[in-house]
Amino acid sequence: MKYVLFAILAYILYQFIFKLVIPVYLASQKIKKGFREMQSRMQEQMQQQQGFTPQPSAPDSSSQSKAGDYIEFEEVK
Repeated sequence: MKYVLFAILAYILYQFIFKLVIPVYLASQKIKKGFREMQSRMQEQMQQQQGFTPQPSAPDSSSQSKAGDYIEFEEVK
């Protein structure tokens, strides 16, 4: 009788470990890996965007408006 209970307990423990614990562990590792990859891709994109932002250049003397020049505007109603 003692061996039968031990065998049943071992079977239940085996089922619990291989049908619940291991799949949950593997899924959590896969999700963590996905988040890490996504974060690294976003950081790369941010670095690329910051690298391609145009730097303000020195303004040309011809493009600067002189004091007293008329600036056209459009009236919005």
